[in-house]
Amino acid sequence: MKTTEPLTQQLRQMEADGLISRCAYDEVPPRVEYSITPLGLSLNDAVTVMSAWGKHHATWKSQRKAA
Repeated sequence: MKTTEPLTQQLRQMEADGLISRCAYDEVPPRVEYSITPLGLSLNDAVTVMSAWGKHHATWKSQRKAA
């Protein structure tokens, strides 16, 4: 499935970086659950600030598209 490859790659990288944990269940159909780790949670403040910055500058983006 080509459409899931980028997501799978991102999840694997986040797991390798210790940001999430993965639990695979031996079931049919296969089931996998991901959860955020304490290290991943420590990024929450940074992501919140970046989101606020993006929302604050959203008008700039829309003005640029209109030009």
